[in-house]
Amino acid sequence: MTGDGDTENTESVDRLGGLTGMDLVRRTLEEARAAARAQGKDAGRGRAIPPGARRVAGQRRSWSAPGPDVRDPQPLGRLARELAKKRGWSAHVAEGTVLGHWSAVVGQQIADHATPTALNEGVLSVAAESTAWATQLRMIQAQLLAKIAAAVGNGVVTSLKITGPAAPSWRKGPRHIAGRGPRDTYG
Repeated sequence: MTGDGDTENTESVDRLGGLTGMDLVRRTLEEARAAARAQGKDAGRGRAIPPGARRVAGQRRSWSAPGPDVRDPQPLGRLARELAKKRGWSAHVAEGTVLGHWSAVVGQQIADHATPTALNEGVLSVAAESTAWATQLRMIQAQLLAKIAAAVGNGVVTSLKITGPAAPSWRKGPRHIAGRGPRDTYG
């Protein structure tokens, strides 16, 4: 009993060179290995990334293993944080964040009218542009401390020293007599 299915099987066996079973599997494996070697040679000639493997914006990157691994390229910020943590620089980095990113920490409106000048032993010195702004900042000092703690962590800034603009000084020269002094020298 030979049907149409038998003639088709015979024709496909003839096309594959008479291979069946394990011989067919071996031949297919050898062809796949040869194709993989050919791709490896192309990559050595300057084609490091095959055209189909290029990353398009918005696509997730592929990892070197089933998931993220230490061998994969790491974001620079993460590596800097890990280095600061290992070396014990985290407190200094947090202090730098307060001074360097002042507008992001407290908000643009406050940053326009007040600037941090120093951070010593948890006391942040802030210079306001006017006495009115200095008064306002003293009134919202608790909220400012909470914003700073949320941005850089607790304990970095423990208190604020808010100053307004300095008044003009009447002192002239390096020496000064304490007190009112003689006032009859005006003329």
